[in-house]
Amino acid sequence: MIPSGELSVYLRGLVDEQGVYEVVVGVPRTLGGEVGFQARKVLTRLDALKTEFPGVRFVEWDERFTTRLAGSRRRRRVDHLAAARMLQEYLEARENL
Repeated sequence: MIPSGELSVYLRGLVDEQGVYEVVVGVPRTLGGEVGFQARKVLTRLDALKTEFPGVRFVEWDERFTTRLAGSRRRRRVDHLAAARMLQEYLEARENL
């Protein structure tokens, strides 16, 4: 996990060193699919990243159920599994386009 205060520096390294041009961003919507407090925080930060990295495509992905699907073990492991699940869903959706 990258602390949010270090996100820009970390992402700059990925863009410059690894040629990253697309980033999938989990948006934690409410169970009803609406934008709540946490989602607003993510979207505000995402707007700043889009401005800072105009050459990177940021894809918003609904992450409502990924943590539940990943399980309920230790929080850090669950976060990693949820992120992997979210990315898998995104890649599968891309294949179906």
